[in-house]
Amino acid sequence: MSKHLVDVYIRQMSISEFRVSRRGQMALPAEARRRWELVEGGSVEVVDLGEALLIVPAARGGLRSLLHSAVEAAGGYQALAASVAADDPDLV
Repeated sequence: MSKHLVDVYIRQMSISEFRVSRRGQMALPAEARRRWELVEGGSVEVVDLGEALLIVPAARGGLRSLLHSAVEAAGGYQALAASVAADDPDLV
């Protein structure tokens, strides 16, 4: 990914900090709920990435749909795998 695209992505990214209650609950800000059309009872998927948690709205196909779209945008799995292997031969 080019540095320009990374800079654009970072500028568009919104980072917020939330407190987790004793019961493990937290509230999403109203702006995020409106943007992602999360109404009462709406679902999100939480993925543990090891060093971070990723929260994805499930209503639009969730994480599987997001990953599928990203792989397709990269030219398909074979093209993505070849690109990654070229960038880091140790992964092959």
